[in-house]
Amino acid sequence: MTLSTAFTKLFGVRHPIALAPMGGSAGGALTAAVSRGGGLGLLGSGNSDPDWLAREVSLVEQGTDKPWGIGFLTWQIDVRAVERALEHQPRAVMFSFGDPSAYTERVRRTGAALIIQVTDLEEARQAVDLGADVIVAQGTESGGHGARHGRSTLPFVPVVVDLAAPVPVLAAGGIADGRGLAAVLALGAAGALIGTRFQATAEALVHPSTVTAIVEGHGQDTERNRVLDIARGSRWPARYTARTLGHRYLDQWRGREAELAADARAQTEYQDDVARGDLPPLPVWAGEAVDLVTDQPPAADLVGALATQAEDALNRAGRH
Repeated sequence: MTLSTAFTKLFGVRHPIALAPMGGSAGGALTAAVSRGGGLGLLGSGNSDPDWLAREVSLVEQGTDKPWGIGFLTWQIDVRAVERALEHQPRAVMFSFGDPSAYTERVRRTGAALIIQVTDLEEARQAVDLGADVIVAQGTESGGHGARHGRSTLPFVPVVVDLAAPVPVLAAGGIADGRGLAAVLALGAAGALIGTRFQATAEALVHPSTVTAIVEGHGQDTERNRVLDIARGSRWPARYTARTLGHRYLDQWRGREAELAADARAQTEYQDDVARGDLPPLPVWAGEAVDLVTDQPPAADLVGALATQAEDALNRAGRH
């Protein structure tokens, strides 16, 4: 059984799996490994740092001759960042969290596929109107940032599939093994965009302590919050919260976000704690499916394993 979908046909990849372009995790080595394994690797844009981008794109090009792409945090970028990325001739460009309309025609003119991630139906309609080649429907189970008032993956994905047809839709949020991939394929998605599972791979740009926390973590210990963005001095828009594993500052400031935002001393203390090594440089972004992450395999092997698990799950379902 081959999992051939509109997504695999569009990009000429073997498996309906894409790497979430996670900032701080999805560097060139991981992007190349996912593409080499038969999925679509999507490079995190590195906060639009041109030196970082050039270095990591070089790793992608050295690591694979398969299709790959670049993902952006839309609220954070400008036209120059997109144009620099397009100079590297990615097969796809993905925009998340914000209005991408200022950039979409520039992507189209290069022939790159336009991928837009959405967190609600208003964003989904806009993505269709903008001519997205692929739409990513992100549920609130996802690790890292997502909509404060979003919807769960299971009910959200088929609604977006129906709204966007015939545009292929990838599901995101709470998918960490082949059973999750099989489930969203059954919902009508053309594949899955996967993040947390790929943080615990040999090529991910994460600190070893982050990998340990993910491998040992549990979904019930994750929580959506703005506390850690405020404490870090991050400029993330308030409409997007972040799902993380537990954290000392989260326990201290939960429900007191406005007070924390007004307390410059508390924010300075956070940075001091990071500098001393008392806190990790970044929170541990992790989705609700983190329980399913129990090892740190090479990413290329993981892509194939996820696809095989999905095929087995669909075969089992077909026998019932």
